[in-house]
Amino acid sequence: MKKFNLTPDTVVVKVEARGSRLVALDTKGNKVDGPSVKWKRGALEKGHALAEIIGSTGRPYWRPVPMDEFNTRANIPAPVAAVEVPSDHAEVLNFIHSSYSLKPSQLVMNELKWKYLVRSAVRGKNIMMTGPAGCGKTMSAKALVKALDRPDFYFNLGATQDPRATLIGNTHFAKDTGTYFTESAFVKAITTPDAVILLDELSRAHPDAWNILMTVLDEGQRYLRLDEAEGQATIKVAKGVTFIATANVGNEYTSTRVMDRALVDRFTQIEMDVLNKDQEAGLLKALYPDVDHEVLENLAELSHITRVESTGDEGKLTTHVSTRTAVEAAGLIHDGFSLSEAAEVTVLPRFDSTGGLESERTYVKQVLQKFVNDGSSDELFSDVDAEEDAATN
Repeated sequence: MKKFNLTPDTVVVKVEARGSRLVALDTKGNKVDGPSVKWKRGALEKGHALAEIIGSTGRPYWRPVPMDEFNTRANIPAPVAAVEVPSDHAEVLNFIHSSYSLKPSQLVMNELKWKYLVRSAVRGKNIMMTGPAGCGKTMSAKALVKALDRPDFYFNLGATQDPRATLIGNTHFAKDTGTYFTESAFVKAITTPDAVILLDELSRAHPDAWNILMTVLDEGQRYLRLDEAEGQATIKVAKGVTFIATANVGNEYTSTRVMDRALVDRFTQIEMDVLNKDQEAGLLKALYPDVDHEVLENLAELSHITRVESTGDEGKLTTHVSTRTAVEAAGLIHDGFSLSEAAEVTVLPRFDSTGGLESERTYVKQVLQKFVNDGSSDELFSDVDAEEDAATN
């Protein structure tokens, strides 16, 4: 790739595929019409950005430049470089206690808990990330995997209908060869040395899955039994394999089961914190730096109010806006939706509409009105106004 002398005023764009169209976007997210389809296609395929170069005659043309040129101008954090985990004890201590630099800037997690997470993984502990839905459990686990640069496998146990097929395998029958057995992806995962295996939504898994995992997770056993019958073959868990589970806690989570204490005791538990208002606003700004910061602060304030009102006996709400939902709403705003439009499709459906003027959804709509100043909320909240008029007539 040819190098060009770029100035701070040079226009640099990235290319995104939107359906069958290729779109060039500047660092503010605005469309740029200059680059040809040929240059956009080449940049997208090779992971390059495009820069507008002014020729000697004053005529502009577009040429590929490293994507770092775009990321730097857009203030997108550089990816965290993976590192090799040391084996000497003194080096391990230094690695653990200096590991906060490995944490992605978008992940809001205090230093102590991050170091505890890294230490548990380095020491081969089974880790259970607990906390309410949308607080960053899965994101934290994936950030750890990326930072340590180890083979990784993902299993959503909450979505598993057949635990035996997912964790062990299936028996098949063919006319020519008769009965045969195929091992699951989980078997491949546990036999991969130094693998990190993410068991997502463990609290929603079928109890049969818990029973299968008992010997796999037990420090003194570490094997998978292919059949419960006595004397059946077992598969040993490879050296260095680390399991990270995520679990929602609390009665408000549908399909969440009370986990077997023997299963829970096989894990080191790390409790994730719910972000406060300022932390969530900071996260949204880091993820979407080109979105109006005041709008993102209003979104974080809305989330905070719902959390306050869902706490204690005097609260007006039974649930709240999670960080995951706030991030989804911010993504819509980044893509041109107004705050009220984003809230209508991401926030409001999470609240009960039963009860008319006294419903939780009406209360959240009224709170949201405080933050909407562009007139876009008129249609969204017209049903609230109609109910209020009917109540006074």
